[in-house]
Amino acid sequence: MMAIAAGQPYPLGAHWDGCGVNFALVAPHAHAVELCLFDGAGTQELARVALPACADGVWHGYLEGAAPGQVYGYRVDGPWAPQRGQRFNANKVLLDPYARTVVGSYGGQDGFVDAHDNAAIALKAQVVHEPYDWGIDTPPRVAAGETILYELHVKGFTKRHPAVPPALQGTYAGMAHPAVLDYLQELGITTVSLMPVHFRADEVRLQQLGLSNYWGYSSIGFFAPEPRYWSGQPGSTPIAEFRDMVKALHGRGLEVVLDVVYNHSAETDELGPTLSLRGIDNQLYYHLQPDHPALYENWTGCGNSLNLAEPRVLQLVMDSLRYWVQEMHVDGFRFDLAPELARTAQGFSGSAAFLAAVRQDPVLARVKLIAEPWDIGPGGYQLGQFPLGWLEWNDQYRDTMRGFWLQRGEALGAFAQRFAGSSATFQRAGRRPTASVNFITAHDGFTLRDLVSYNDKHNHANGEDNRDGHGDNRSWNGGIEGPTDDAAVLQLRARLQRVLLATLLFSQGTPMLLAGDDIGHSQRGNNNAYCQDNAISWLDWEHADQALLATTRTLIALRRRFPALRHAGWYDEDMVHWRKPDGTPLDAAAWGACDAIAIILHPDPALVPCLLLFNVQAQPLDFTLPDGAWQQLFDSAGGALPAHALHGSLAVPAHSVALLTPSTNQ
Repeated sequence: MMAIAAGQPYPLGAHWDGCGVNFALVAPHAHAVELCLFDGAGTQELARVALPACADGVWHGYLEGAAPGQVYGYRVDGPWAPQRGQRFNANKVLLDPYARTVVGSYGGQDGFVDAHDNAAIALKAQVVHEPYDWGIDTPPRVAAGETILYELHVKGFTKRHPAVPPALQGTYAGMAHPAVLDYLQELGITTVSLMPVHFRADEVRLQQLGLSNYWGYSSIGFFAPEPRYWSGQPGSTPIAEFRDMVKALHGRGLEVVLDVVYNHSAETDELGPTLSLRGIDNQLYYHLQPDHPALYENWTGCGNSLNLAEPRVLQLVMDSLRYWVQEMHVDGFRFDLAPELARTAQGFSGSAAFLAAVRQDPVLARVKLIAEPWDIGPGGYQLGQFPLGWLEWNDQYRDTMRGFWLQRGEALGAFAQRFAGSSATFQRAGRRPTASVNFITAHDGFTLRDLVSYNDKHNHANGEDNRDGHGDNRSWNGGIEGPTDDAAVLQLRARLQRVLLATLLFSQGTPMLLAGDDIGHSQRGNNNAYCQDNAISWLDWEHADQALLATTRTLIALRRRFPALRHAGWYDEDMVHWRKPDGTPLDAAAWGACDAIAIILHPDPALVPCLLLFNVQAQPLDFTLPDGAWQQLFDSAGGALPAHALHGSLAVPAHSVALLTPSTNQ
């Protein structure tokens, strides 16, 4: 029998000290834990040895002579008593939650209760020791008021990029390619927000349909980068290639934010697979229904909900976050379904253990923290309720601006509220307008091109008979559903895309662009392409809308050029003036209508004032200009800009916005 020493209960996971490996696993309700050692491929179990010690619920042991590269898993023994929340099954080899590298992939083969031994097909961890030379890598630390987020998918962004070598397309290495870095830098964004890159396990239903969880919201390894985005180049690893990507992006002054999914795991509901946490200590890791512990609370819509009110579960998440900052150098996180992370038995709490832990943590104190402020549980909509220092996706901004431009269904009062940082939502307890992450589109929903091309969702490729995805999109196809050769409709759609982008980038708050909207990418009307790892989701660079790209670059440059367009403080009545097209102040009736508006932004006497003219009407409209000479710098309708100074009035085309500043040429 293989000899194993007691070792230490900390740190958790598998750690090599140069002589051997210490293994430590949290499983306080288990009766015994066996360490299982495998060959390099993870298909043959070579040995088992019981972890000899348990301290404070942590099973641990030290295996002298074990080294980096060792593939291992755990068998955890205890009662099979779902009615008490216990689902131990020693026939199942389980993945270490602290795995830095995962060997194998989940193919949907294994059940959860049978006596079948899954050793050959189970996910396993690999002991990792990968020093890395970061050189002079420095976090860009972009100020809140300067931040422009750009949400993208690692694979989808480069899979069809013509300048990226085929072997690197769709990979971390592809993201680090000079052509990609040049594009991002020239676009002008500051912060790349990557969709999930944690190791994932695709749902059985999707695999049976020949699909996968392309978006990646099915994590099972919170420390391991997803190897499907690794190029496989000789001499590299997923960890090293991810680090190379971060280092390359930092070299161009770009931040890297990760979309992280700590609210649930890929083990889904009570009928799902036992891959890791369920078999290690089900009643510790998950919220179970109080009156029926055999069932899970499903506040996520994904079958289960992790219980961060438990200190050991909170520790897992905090250790993961610190790992990605300290070892992988990421600059922040976007937390999927963030209210679930702050749930207690009484529901969401702004002072929950998770939020308190993050707030005081010295490693996380200087990184960006972004909440998706809703889940589907009771009281799950929590926009504006996160603590100081957090940013929040603002879906009310999205809905209001779509409704204003595409539906004519939002009054100027609502438009102005969202344009000016959503003060009714965020102006409390010292929070600033930058707390509002403004967006028109995101991964979840229509792309910008589809938003102005489809009235209805077309999700048949997802295999759910078009039942999935939101039905309320506040979109408008311009008169024809989907692709068309009608020149007038195409011109209208192009104009609407430009005006929506202009509104976003001229609004107060933190703007977020969806990658592909800058080049007119379409998902063919699919507003829930979570399982489409194909040309529906991969950006079509060959047919990029170059005019739209030029407009996007111009808008970002204007926002960066004029501080009045990105004022980080709240406006008072002397900083912003709201006017009718005739130049008079808005009255109560005007605020209640969906109509044109002129906005004068002058938050500081030392700054250049900006005049914005928004024409939501379907015909051109004359705006009376304030006294003095004005210079037009932008017209979302795409017309030629006048070279001379403007006095008196300006005709603004239909469905468009104009930006003017005082002219130096009188």
